[in-house]
Amino acid sequence: MPDFDHTVRPTRQPPFMPFTGFMEAEAAVQRLIEIYARNTAFIRDAFGTFVRSQQMPDHRVRACYPAIRIRVTSHQEVDSRLSYGHVVEPGVYMTTVTQPALYADYLREQIGLLIDNHGVPVEIGESDTPIPLHFTLTDGAYVEGVYPDGSGHVLRDLFDVPDLAVMDDAIVNGTWKGRPDSPRPLGPFTAPRVDYSLHRLQHYTATAPQYFQHFVLFTNYQFYVDAFCAWARDTLAREEGGYTALVEPGNVITVAGADAQPQGAAPTRTPQMPSYHLLREGHSGITVVNIGVGPANAKTITDHVAVLRPSAWLMLGHCAGLRTTQRLGDYVLAHGYVREDHVLDDDLPTWVPVPPLAEIQVALEQAVAEVSGVSGWELKRIMRTGTVATTDNRNWELRDHDEPVQRLSQSRAIALDMESATIAANGFRFRVPYGTLLCVSDKPLHGELKLPGMSSEFYRTQVGQHLHIGIRALELLREMPEARLHSRKLRSFLETAFK
Repeated sequence: MPDFDHTVRPTRQPPFMPFTGFMEAEAAVQRLIEIYARNTAFIRDAFGTFVRSQQMPDHRVRACYPAIRIRVTSHQEVDSRLSYGHVVEPGVYMTTVTQPALYADYLREQIGLLIDNHGVPVEIGESDTPIPLHFTLTDGAYVEGVYPDGSGHVLRDLFDVPDLAVMDDAIVNGTWKGRPDSPRPLGPFTAPRVDYSLHRLQHYTATAPQYFQHFVLFTNYQFYVDAFCAWARDTLAREEGGYTALVEPGNVITVAGADAQPQGAAPTRTPQMPSYHLLREGHSGITVVNIGVGPANAKTITDHVAVLRPSAWLMLGHCAGLRTTQRLGDYVLAHGYVREDHVLDDDLPTWVPVPPLAEIQVALEQAVAEVSGVSGWELKRIMRTGTVATTDNRNWELRDHDEPVQRLSQSRAIALDMESATIAANGFRFRVPYGTLLCVSDKPLHGELKLPGMSSEFYRTQVGQHLHIGIRALELLREMPEARLHSRKLRSFLETAFK
C-alpha cells in the first residue's frame, strides 16, 4: 500500500464567482443553481480521480457554497401583517445555500419578497464556506472506508469534511453572535446545517428529502401509517385531490391510476422513523412520519424536517386522559404545554411560552366537527381544549402518586403524553406552525390502564377517524395563503428575513 504523507498542500479551487445583483428572483435562483452545480461537480470529479489513482496529489481540493446577500441602507416600511420577507433594520445580510434546485420554490418566494419589500438588488455569489466532500456525493454514494493509509486522516488532508463549528442552531436559537464587521444572518440555517439534516433524513426515514411534503403529520403508531397508506392508495386509484403518487420507505413509488403498481424495493431493514409521502404539485401534499415513542425521537426528527421549511406540522397520537369526565376515544386539542420532556431545555428554556396558533387551532376544531359529524355545543362531548403535559418517563404512573398528580393538577393539564410538547416547542423554535390533536387511550389515574384487550378495541374504532381529522386539518391549512398561515407569533423582534 502506498505511503501517504500529511504535509500541508496548496489549495486548488474553481475560479471565484463574485457577487452579482439581481432584481428578478428567477434569475437569482438560476445563478445559485449554476454555482452549486459547478462547485459540487468540481469536488466530485477530484474525488473520483483520487479514488481511481490512489495517488496522493500535491494539492488540496476546495469549493464553496453559493450565497445570497442583500444590502439595505434605510428603514423600509412594510406590510405589518407580514411575518417574513424583510430585514428588521439597515445593514448587510447573508446566508449560504445548498441544493438550490430542491429549494427553488422557497428561494423564489423569499428572494422575491426581499426585492419587493426593499427595492434593492439581491446579490448572488460565492461564499467562503467550504462544501464538505461528504455532502457533494449523489445517488447513494458515500465515503466510508476510503482511507488508503489506514489512518483515517487522508480525506481531511485532501478535502473539506463536515465541521460542527458551522452547522449549529445558533441562528434559530437566537444566540448567534457574529463579528461586528460580518453580515447578519438572512436565513435560519447555514448551508452545512441544512446539508447535515438532509442526509440524516434519508438515514432515519429511508426516503429522499425531495419527497417530503409541506404538510406533515407525526404519529407514533403504525396503525395510523397503515390507515394512511390504505387511504392514499384508494385516493390515487380514484385520482382525487390532485395527488400524484405515494412514496414509501426505500423510495418505493406508486403513481396515480387504478392499475398502478409499486415501483422499487423496500429496505431490508425497517428505518428508525419510516416516512410516507402523498405527493401533490408544489410539495403541497401530505407526509406522515412514524416517530416512535419518546421526546428524544420527536426532537431528532423535527430537528431535521425543519430545514425543509414545511408549512405546518401536526402531532396525532394517544394520551392519558387526566379528568374523570373524559372517555376513551375523546379528543384533546392542545392549547398549552407542560414541558417535562427535557430534551429542549438547553435550546428553548422552559420559561419560554409555547403559544397556541389560532390558524392551526381553528383548522383542527373544524376538522373534528366535519369528520365526526358533531358541531357546536355537542362537540364538547367528544373534544376538550386544554393543557397537555409531556413527560420523558413512560412509566410515570409508578412514581410516588402524590407528587406528579399535584403538579399535573396545578398546571390544569387534561392529558399527558411523551411527544406533543417536544413537537410543538421545536415548531416554535424553528418557526414552523404546529398543532396537537390527541386521542384518549387510557385513564391511569382513574383505574383505566392501557391493557392489550382494551387497546385493540380502542384502536379498531378510533384510528381511522383520528387520522382523517388530521388529514382534513392539513387540507384546510393548505387552502390558506402562506403569509397568513405563518403566524407572527413565531417571529422575534430580531429575526431573519427568510421564514
